[in-house]
Amino acid sequence: MAKFRDILDYFRPYWGLSIFSITASSIYEVIDLVVPYAIGQILNILSGQQLDRPIQGAIAILSNIINYPANQFLSLGVLLGLIFVVTVLRAPTEPWLTSWFHWDIALRARRIQSQKAIEKILTLPLEFFDENNPGRISGRVARGVGNHTWTYPEIAGQMIPKLFRVLAIFVCIWFIEWRIAIFFLISFVIILGFSLRKLKRLIWHDNRLDKYAESTESRTSEIITNIKTVKAFATESQELKRQNQRLARELTVVDYRIHKGYVKLGTLQRTLVQFGVFMVLGLTLAATADGKISLGHFVMTLTLSSMAYAEIQPISTLAEVFARRYPSMLRFHEFLHEPSVEDGERLLQEEYQAESPYKFTGKVEFSHLSFGYDAERTVLQDINLLIEPYQTVALVGRSGSGKSTLVKLLLRYFEPQTGQILIDGQDIRTLDVGKYRRRLAIVHQEVDIFNGTLLDNLTYGRPNASFEQVQEACKIARVDDVVQQLPQGYYTVVGERGVRLSGGQRQRLGIARALLVEPDVLVFDEATSSLDYESERSIQLAMRSIQGTRTTIIIAHRLSTVREADKIVVLDQGRIVEVGSHDELLRQEGIYRRLHSLQETGELLS
Repeated sequence: MAKFRDILDYFRPYWGLSIFSITASSIYEVIDLVVPYAIGQILNILSGQQLDRPIQGAIAILSNIINYPANQFLSLGVLLGLIFVVTVLRAPTEPWLTSWFHWDIALRARRIQSQKAIEKILTLPLEFFDENNPGRISGRVARGVGNHTWTYPEIAGQMIPKLFRVLAIFVCIWFIEWRIAIFFLISFVIILGFSLRKLKRLIWHDNRLDKYAESTESRTSEIITNIKTVKAFATESQELKRQNQRLARELTVVDYRIHKGYVKLGTLQRTLVQFGVFMVLGLTLAATADGKISLGHFVMTLTLSSMAYAEIQPISTLAEVFARRYPSMLRFHEFLHEPSVEDGERLLQEEYQAESPYKFTGKVEFSHLSFGYDAERTVLQDINLLIEPYQTVALVGRSGSGKSTLVKLLLRYFEPQTGQILIDGQDIRTLDVGKYRRRLAIVHQEVDIFNGTLLDNLTYGRPNASFEQVQEACKIARVDDVVQQLPQGYYTVVGERGVRLSGGQRQRLGIARALLVEPDVLVFDEATSSLDYESERSIQLAMRSIQGTRTTIIIAHRLSTVREADKIVVLDQGRIVEVGSHDELLRQEGIYRRLHSLQETGELLS
């Protein structure tokens, strides 16, 4: 669970600079008080009243140094000099000692935390991405980092220095008339405390609004991603109605709960501030009339108290802004606290090497393997399977029988509860996971394409591949036909998720990309299940040219894809129930023959 401490730790690398810049900003805020003080003293001179002792002493010292009489002219000159120093001379230094560091710290921290967020994304387990779509994740990161960036200069550069200014004003008024100072401090604390107490309730509404907005953005992202499905089922009005309901819910919270609450707070706050200013005016006027304070002190006290009360509004506004941003900042830290996979951090620290030091013959053995995504449901039960080097093995069975899960375990996305997986006789859990995975390659049913050129996507797993190696892989995977159809050939930008390519073209690209890393074990995970007959035929020819060159594992629903496999393994309810060649399994009265009969009579049943 994220806490306020996490927000402070966000800027931990810059605490030294933060203390320096906050101190500098606070000093400049306090220096501002010299102007009303000096003007008060000037009024005393003009009205023939006594100057304060510290000023008298300073003027006397200067008079002795310059050998000039301590008259009215010298006194006015000293006070004007003070005003010149704290206004004109300070102007060129203040931005560099305050604003520069506030934003420099915020922007540097932004880079570091954005890097941490990317690292977290790269090391999260796959289950996290099953439960959270890209829109939800990117929205949480963007809002969290952005709000941290904007909040720091406001809190460190404005709110904290303003509080120091108010404290300095209290001290100044105390030396003039302690009774007025006591009233000022009590009234200021009451007004500010009342404002912050009201803000606490508004924070709760802001937190609720943040969750609502995240849900709306998440659904919008899904609509964009699945826009073809939306249009195919003509559900535009349904999606619009659903999003309108979400937006209406957000409006109710933000307008009638949050915005209205802030308006009420501002109204009461301004009323109390004006009452406080009026009371200070009355008390100061009475003290001046009684001769307790001079005319200059009267003007100074009234000016300083007005300056202090004027800070309540910006301080409350800054607190309000912080309250609005606080929930999203906490949610960002909750995201950073998500548990990473055990080997994730090490993989990030390891320098990327396209070539793995491992080299396997491709002999894979599943020994007494059992696995379940949760303790209540077992997906695979006591799997025993031996795959010889360069053998092509097909995994078939009904949906949910455990075929893809078996491959996920082979790639070490998950660890088995019992049993082990051996490659060339070595338990894969004893191998470096990154170097081990680089000796495997997988072609999914939906090939992931990045928004770049065709060449960038082909060489993703092996950036240092020569152009001749790329061409060879493309020839085997029949991507060379695709290249000829593209306007810029290998340098054609294929678009987000490969939208400029057909399903068959994306599959062939995936095969070529997998071949280019020269894997010892190549996996096809239902690579043809969503393709038309012509595209499927092209993929089958590509797969046929690969057979015998390396260990190949094929997961398929369409049995026409696996007829030529050396061994076909049939799974049912997480167990291996049949093993054999295509002809051997057809002779048995088992699941494979039944599936084959269904697909022979109608592909729709597959």
